[in-house]
Amino acid sequence: MLVCLALLSFAGCKLGPSIPEQVRTQFYANDLVAAEKLAEEGIKKDSSNRSMLLLEQAIVQLSSGQPKLAEQTLRKARDHFDEVEDTLLKGGAASYVSDDTTRTYAGEDYERVLIRAFLALSNLMHDGGDAEAYSLQLMDKQEQFIAAAQERQPKPKPGEPSVAPLEFSRVALAPYMRGILREATHLNYDDAERSYVTVANWQPGFQPARNDIDRAAHGAHSHPGHGVLYVFAMTGRGPMKYEADEVGSTVGLLVAGHVAGAASGQRVTPNIMPVKVPKLIAGDNQIEGVLVGVNGQAIGQTATLTNISQLAIQQYDAIYPEIITRAVSRRVVKKGTVYAGKSMTGGSNGNLIGLAWDAAGLVWEGTEDADLRCWSLLPDRIQVLRVELPAGEFDVQLQAKMVTPWGPVQPGRIVTQRVRVVDGRNTYMLGNFPDRELVGKLMVSEPQ
Repeated sequence: MLVCLALLSFAGCKLGPSIPEQVRTQFYANDLVAAEKLAEEGIKKDSSNRSMLLLEQAIVQLSSGQPKLAEQTLRKARDHFDEVEDTLLKGGAASYVSDDTTRTYAGEDYERVLIRAFLALSNLMHDGGDAEAYSLQLMDKQEQFIAAAQERQPKPKPGEPSVAPLEFSRVALAPYMRGILREATHLNYDDAERSYVTVANWQPGFQPARNDIDRAAHGAHSHPGHGVLYVFAMTGRGPMKYEADEVGSTVGLLVAGHVAGAASGQRVTPNIMPVKVPKLIAGDNQIEGVLVGVNGQAIGQTATLTNISQLAIQQYDAIYPEIITRAVSRRVVKKGTVYAGKSMTGGSNGNLIGLAWDAAGLVWEGTEDADLRCWSLLPDRIQVLRVELPAGEFDVQLQAKMVTPWGPVQPGRIVTQRVRVVDGRNTYMLGNFPDRELVGKLMVSEPQ
């Protein structure tokens, strides 16, 4: 029993909301100072969740108008994920004694891809010198994960029908950013055109890509005396992990337990505790886009360049069987440990020692938690609107456009930002609209 109690000590207890939950609460309440302070405290105290908290902190910093600091924070998270990517078994033994929450968080595939997307956005908003390089890194990392997922897909046996390849959304932000940067040189229009074609292929619903391709094909960045404003918007709330019971695996373990018990004559721990797994679920978002006006005149609405929730869920579903396998394997290890303990201490069906081990085994299994750690401040979508304007200064108005299954609803408040447009150059604006109201502030780059 002392051995069993020692094993149970891994489970610990939870008192009040976790630091990520507190960060999220403060962020959506638009108290970014409190959110960043909480994230910073968590980073110092919790090394196993450091990278996850760095990701949260970066979104807070970006939304509060600190793109250079956000880039530095994202680089720390990226470098740490790259370090642990080849050592994902770190903490693996402890995870079989307790659960996956004991492991050092190494990020999901989609998170390690999207770090590069937000590195590119952050860099674009303060100097733009490395934005294209980050975009190329993103595309490379994306293809690595897609190739690995397809390689893991079960191969059909001889005589069986072929298995349809897995389909994945891609981050169209990357080629789009490369296109606008190439176009801004007034020289590399062929590169820009190829990038915009890639955008159209990766995000067919992004209608502005047609105009982008046509403009690049004719070699014209903008009309003489005009510059371009790109309004980027992070809209909605991204996907979150929620605990789910894996019913099929729970039933399978119940059957296997009965078979093992009948074969050995020794009762194993009753299989009444469900197998818990984390499930990634998209948020319930009501933002269709962001309405853009210039000097009080309506100009247009942002369009979806990358559907983050769709991309994340596709990539997560590809590894979901592995998550289930880990959860089931952990349960098998625990049952084997209890069975061995009963045998070593003289426990058997009906005696007090055997009953004590059974009870302890149930408690041990009941303390499992699904690993719900994730980049919870991701937006649902990244959207953009290109606006060509005469050189000069303008008041730009943004307003979230809300929609429900029952039709449009009251839009958010209008926020206004002064913008300077320079002949033949790009200016970038970025805002975060997780709900109908802007969180933080609107950021505007210097003309590039």
